Amino acid sequence: MIILQICYAGINIISKLAMQSGMNPLVLLTYRQIFGTLAIAPFAFFTERKTRPKITFTVLIQIFVCSLSGATGNQIFFFVGLKYTNPTISSAMANVLPAATFILAVIFRQESVRIKTKSGFAKVTGTILCVCGAMLLSFYHGHTIDLGESKIHWPYVERMIKETNPTNRQGKCVLGSVLLLLSSFAWALWFVIQARLSVKFKAPYTSTTLLCFMAFFQCGLIAVISEHNVAAWSLKSTIRLVAALYAGVVCSALTFSITSWIIQRKGPLYVSIFSPLLLIIVAILSWALLHQQLYIGTVIGSVLIIIGLYAVLWGKSKEMKLEDHHNMEKPTIEKPDGSHIIEEKDDMELQITNIK
Repeated sequence: MIILQICYAGINIISKLAMQSGMNPLVLLTYRQIFGTLAIAPFAFFTERKTRPKITFTVLIQIFVCSLSGATGNQIFFFVGLKYTNPTISSAMANVLPAATFILAVIFRQESVRIKTKSGFAKVTGTILCVCGAMLLSFYHGHTIDLGESKIHWPYVERMIKETNPTNRQGKCVLGSVLLLLSSFAWALWFVIQARLSVKFKAPYTSTTLLCFMAFFQCGLIAVISEHNVAAWSLKSTIRLVAALYAGVVCSALTFSITSWIIQRKGPLYVSIFSPLLLIIVAILSWALLHQQLYIGTVIGSVLIIIGLYAVLWGKSKEMKLEDHHNMEKPTIEKPDGSHIIEEKDDMELQITNIK
């Protein structure tokens, strides 16, 4: 999980440098999808060719919708938001995801609020704290925190900082923060849709390959419409090539494989607990490499989001334990292979529980 957070920190820093060099975020995103497709496809072919369910038209439609929200919408909002803000704010906003998922799950009636219970109260309180923290990040900076000057001097970065136009910085930062918040909600919407897809189509590598491939055409179409200059698609610049390859191979293929392996052994909550570590790593790297200042508003907003994150996770963990205890008392249905299933689940993360 620590390696995973370092990988995600890398995409925040490298992508920011690529966009500061003039790379269009939509072009970067298009390259990410095609490189991600090429990197994940071998895993899908060799690990799921014998167990892959039939790919029906309904499954393709669901994957298409997943690609619109989880890849195209989420990543367009994220990369454009990152362009207008900085890696520290983008990492902090990512911690809003559990709260955003809870809100959408309630809207789609896949979860109930149950505010009178401890778990329900924790999730509602955590969601409110996350939203307050996100608002603080968006609209308040405050005084800078004196951390001293980094002794790491990267000539390329120093040249990019001098060439960056600071005009209307505050207005763009607010817009970027709003886009990052929308990115979290688009990602949460993908969770809601993916929860249903994963029950019908249990081939995660294949579905991810198809998702990235569809997103390549979606992002490519939007990028071509917005960017007509052929030179903007060039990867001759080293930082642009590294950013495109890193985003596709590391942050789409490698991190997906690691996350799937960890979730299988430790569960989804274990993965979520480590997300604030990304914020710490990115804040340190931004100060050391990009010479970015840290503001009081950024720190307070980030702390509120992290407290809200753990409140939502605590409530979710307590709810899952109660749900598991309740399911153990229910009659199970025996399958031909000797396993049992419990149906009638309302929680989007626990729609079917397999008990050996």
